[in-house]
Amino acid sequence: LLAARTGSAERTFTSAHPALHLRLEDGSRLAAVAWTTPKPHVVIRRHRVRDVDLDDLVGLGTVDSVLAGFLRAAVRAGKNIVVTGLQNAGKTTLIRALANEFDPMERFATIEKEYELYLHDLPARHPRVVALEAREGSAEKDAAGHRAGEVSLSDLVVDALRLNLRRIIVGEVRGPEVLPMLEAMSTGDGSLCTLHARSASHAVDRIVTLCLSAGVHMTDTFAYRLLAGSVDLFVHIELLTDGGRRWRFVSQVLEANGLGENNRPATTTVFGPGPDGRAVPLHRPSSLADLVRAGFDEHLLDHRYGTWATSLDGAR
Repeated sequence: LLAARTGSAERTFTSAHPALHLRLEDGSRLAAVAWTTPKPHVVIRRHRVRDVDLDDLVGLGTVDSVLAGFLRAAVRAGKNIVVTGLQNAGKTTLIRALANEFDPMERFATIEKEYELYLHDLPARHPRVVALEAREGSAEKDAAGHRAGEVSLSDLVVDALRLNLRRIIVGEVRGPEVLPMLEAMSTGDGSLCTLHARSASHAVDRIVTLCLSAGVHMTDTFAYRLLAGSVDLFVHIELLTDGGRRWRFVSQVLEANGLGENNRPATTTVFGPGPDGRAVPLHRPSSLADLVRAGFDEHLLDHRYGTWATSLDGAR
C-alpha cells in the first residue's frame, strides 16, 4: 500500500522489482526487500535532528569550536565540501548544519533520491531553497532501459544548473550523478554533497571510480583532473560503537590542492585524528587567507589538541 501511493513518492514494489526505498509522511526512510529473501525485511530510519547548526554539533560532541569555526568560514567562503563517512555516521546531520550557515536569502537546490535533508521545511532559515526529489518511474522501460517517467539524480543536477543557483547540495552521490555534480562544483560556489567512504582519503578514489563507471569515454587521468578542479575540502565523520553506546565525531579534514604527483589530487591534512580519534589541527590550509576573510580566527589552529569540551566517554 505504501509503495502504491500516488504522488512524487510513488514506488514500484513487486516480484519484478523486489526492492523498495521510500520516504514516509513523517520524513522517515523505509527500505524493504522481498521475493529475493525467504521472508520480507523492512528497515525504517528516522532523523531525530533536523534543525541543527554547527553550534549544536559542538554541544553534541560532533565537532569542537575549532572545527565549527573552520567549517563555518569554509561555507561562507564558498568552498566546495564533500562530507564522507560510513552508513549512519551522521553525514546528513552534518550537511544540514553546514547548510544552515548559508545566507538566508541565498537560492540553492537540494537534490535527493528521497527527501532527507528537509531544508525546505525550515522557511525561516531557507525561504528560497529549491528542493528536488528523484522519481523512480514505472515498471515499463524503453529501448535504452530507462523507466517511463523516471527522473534521475543526474537529470535533477542538470536541471538545477539551469536555475541560476549559487549552490547545489546532493544528498548522496553514489552513481552517474557524480559527473554533473563535479561540473556544478567546478563552476559554482560552495556546493555540498555526501559520499559513502571509509576515510577522507578513500573518498578521492571512490569519486574517481564513480566517474569511470559513469562516463563512457572517461579515463582515470581526466577523472582525477576533474576532481582536483572541483572539490576544496573532504570532511570525514566517524561512528564508533561499544555495546549500546555510540559516538559520532569529525575525525579528518583534507584540503584538495590541485593536481600533484602522478596526476593525482594533492591534499593537505588540515585536521587529523588525535589521541582518541577526534580531529585536531595538524597543518595550515593553503586557503587560510580566504577563510580569514570569511571570519575565521586563524589562532584557533594553535590549539594542538583542539577544544573538545568532554572526553570521548562523555561525547555521544
